[in-house]
Amino acid sequence: MEQRPIAVATTFTSAVHWGENVTKDETLDRRIQEEIEGRIVSGDWPPGYRIPFEVDLAAQYGCSRMTVNKVLTRLASAGLLERRRRSGTVVTRPVAQSAVLEIHDIESEVRSLNLSYDYRLVRRVQRKFRATDAGRLALPPSASILELHCIHLAGRKPFCQEDRILNLDAVPEAADVDFTGIAPGPWLINQVPWSTAEHLIKAVAADEEQAKALDIASGTACLVVERRTWNDSGLITHVRLTYPGDRHALVAQFSPQARV
Repeated sequence: MEQRPIAVATTFTSAVHWGENVTKDETLDRRIQEEIEGRIVSGDWPPGYRIPFEVDLAAQYGCSRMTVNKVLTRLASAGLLERRRRSGTVVTRPVAQSAVLEIHDIESEVRSLNLSYDYRLVRRVQRKFRATDAGRLALPPSASILELHCIHLAGRKPFCQEDRILNLDAVPEAADVDFTGIAPGPWLINQVPWSTAEHLIKAVAADEEQAKALDIASGTACLVVERRTWNDSGLITHVRLTYPGDRHALVAQFSPQARV
């Protein structure tokens, strides 16, 4: 059903590569950078966290303020920190990029940001088709539906809310899967081939339910990607992926058609 992308975009990497022959100052420089990177990647210093001032870090590591400044400048260039005049230096919020026309894997998307990934099934309901489902899957009233609500996490923070309905008449084996240990997307990748996909992309203001699920304020701008997929059996699934607007970007590449 779902294909992994040819490429997922932005990955934060260390700003400096180190050789074997380094001086004492360079060794300390490297240690400071690695420790700060480690706190950011582990989530100990989450996005928006104001890190200690240069003078405090210099005192902590017993080095000059210039050494700390160089490290923070490199980390800012790598996209891990944002240096703000007067208010100090804060951890940036990583922005994932994915191709608009590709069906991507959210775990790969999160790991491309050097963040730990986790997944939680919030609700699983097996039921009959409802009239309110008609806008998502055009199916007969007798169709059986599996409704799934999930949260994908990056660095222990909500990254994406997934709301999915599956046509069990087309994918009957899904009825026997509880989806507590595996997200629906990867399971579908391995189980069900798909031939056609349709994307709808829009901006919305988070309602109370979305805000609670994503740990954001109600009314926060969100990016929503809705997707339907088909195979020879007909419509398979509709999924709605909701991202806080500052945590996700969409990218598409186009090539001009040959002129005749």
